[in-house]
Amino acid sequence: MKIAQFYDKGHIRLGLIDAGGLTPLDFQGGMIDFIKGRPEPKPSGEAIAIDNVKFAPPINNPSKIVAIGLNYADHIRESKGETPASPIIFAKFPNSLIGHHDVINWDANLTEKVDFEAELAVVVGKMIYKCPETDAMDAVFGYTCANDVSARDLQFADGQWVRGKSLDTFCPLGPWIVTPDEIGDPHALGIRCVLNGKTMQESTTSMMIFKLPELIAFISTSFTLVPGDVILTGTPHGVGAFREPPVYLKDGDEVVVEIEKVGRLTNICRPH
Repeated sequence: MKIAQFYDKGHIRLGLIDAGGLTPLDFQGGMIDFIKGRPEPKPSGEAIAIDNVKFAPPINNPSKIVAIGLNYADHIRESKGETPASPIIFAKFPNSLIGHHDVINWDANLTEKVDFEAELAVVVGKMIYKCPETDAMDAVFGYTCANDVSARDLQFADGQWVRGKSLDTFCPLGPWIVTPDEIGDPHALGIRCVLNGKTMQESTTSMMIFKLPELIAFISTSFTLVPGDVILTGTPHGVGAFREPPVYLKDGDEVVVEIEKVGRLTNICRPH
């Protein structure tokens, strides 16, 4: 199942994605309500062509966005870092969420070094605490594309990552959520980031150091995960900060995150 949130006359609704486009669902509530209730999807109305859909973020107001740093071996090499002994956890605030085709914007007086990071995002499907690795994948509702947009000057100057990662619009997510039955092995997916038509990042989720069962178990040992929580699982090599010369996002840039079997997330940049 591919399921999305979209805007209908200013209200957020749910819809199913298939070859015919987006079919609205007869459901009152948002994605988190749907995840909690797990109702049988009931189509309501005619399909809408994908190009005519105004997508909302696939999750709105999650209790938390948990992100993982340095989780790809190729990214660690390019950053000249050391492989962590355990997952590095940081947070992105929910105000950073935007959807497919929404605008990434930032105050040009606050940051001049805005970077892209293509990531596979996991959407949590049930409440878990101290979940063993053997049960971890049962807690996954689905997957979506994420761009862990990062203000590198703030990130590196602060000495911790939350502010530089949590500016408004700095967590594009979408376009939809794909349930595990359509994905197969989440550790065998091609992932890439394309900037203005040029491929900047290209790798595979098999390069993750800490795989999803270990990540979910580790995170849930520290704090409770609830339905709708989002886990960003790390980015591969090719980010702008470690290129020679560095490449940072600028006005008018189109940045695309593509993940095999998941989707294609596109956003335009507009600093102010």
